[in-house]
Amino acid sequence: MKAVVITTPGDPQVLQVQEVENPEIGDNEVLIRVEAAALNQSDTLQRKGFYTPPKGSSPYPGLECSGIIEAVGKDVLRWKVGDQVCALLSGGGSAEKVAVPAGQVLPIPSGVSLKDAASFPEVACTVWSTVFMMSRLSSGETFLVHGGSSGIGTFAIQIAKYQGARVFVTAGSEEKLAVCKDLGADVCINYKTEDFVARVKEETGGKGVDVILDNIGAAYFQRNIDSLNVDGRLFIIGFQGGNVAEVNLTGLLARRLTVQLFGSILLFVGSLDKVAFVSYFLDCFQIMHFVPAGLRNRSVENKAVIVSEVEKNVWPAIADGKVKAVVYKCFPLSEAAEAHQLMESSKHVGKILLIP
Repeated sequence: MKAVVITTPGDPQVLQVQEVENPEIGDNEVLIRVEAAALNQSDTLQRKGFYTPPKGSSPYPGLECSGIIEAVGKDVLRWKVGDQVCALLSGGGSAEKVAVPAGQVLPIPSGVSLKDAASFPEVACTVWSTVFMMSRLSSGETFLVHGGSSGIGTFAIQIAKYQGARVFVTAGSEEKLAVCKDLGADVCINYKTEDFVARVKEETGGKGVDVILDNIGAAYFQRNIDSLNVDGRLFIIGFQGGNVAEVNLTGLLARRLTVQLFGSILLFVGSLDKVAFVSYFLDCFQIMHFVPAGLRNRSVENKAVIVSEVEKNVWPAIADGKVKAVVYKCFPLSEAAEAHQLMESSKHVGKILLIP
């Protein structure tokens, strides 16, 4: 089969489509002939050498796909050859075929094309697990998502509105904010021209929002803390603004805030050194949680739980037309480098797909 191969860590030009061995499936896996694979920021990080696939996973990029099942392992009960599906992957989606545990496979949502279904698994599992399962966003609460025009952002806006939240977004242009508004965002903030902390406080009567989903990291850390309501929850899923931050613990402890992360971050507080801070931090664990929560390195069993929750809670919203696929552009597999360049330019809105 053909697959996108990272020939050496580097810029998009290191990507080449090569002939590789077909994947072999285990007893609890299925083999999918890929119709489309969606590109994620994690793929660009893997290309640069910063995001190594878990042991035993495909070395090729691609964390979500759609397609048709071509073979099933002997212990697989739900799926059969010929089923049209989409799937959450640990890697390998940017290829003609991919093997995936049966518990990470989803049916194509009603009303969605086989191709467009590739845009859902990773974003749906990321947002549902972080915002709803772990941060417990509920109806009537307020929710801020940074990067509202990204694949994560466009999905998060829609599902949060469907669940009854008031949605705040940040984005870097009026055109992107217009898309966010059309998707249901209530408060749209241009981070290049406005102070999002001040706007959040203004719109919430000085209280702040209940949940924040952040892809910036260090550069926004203190400002995110300042934007949270009492008992607020911050979930960091990216470090585009750096991974080292200074934070004032007073606000965290006084307002019983929860901070959770997809990776790891180093925090320095005032005059405390790293060791003192970590010790103090762990003593306060019940007040401020520090929980790495990336999808890719979770166990197969844990991913299956998340996928099941997504099918139960998100798929009906898609079937009702309340959550729609937002696909910006499709590239053939042979133009994977161009797709990565577009992803890194941040000129897109929503998802970018690769078509084998």
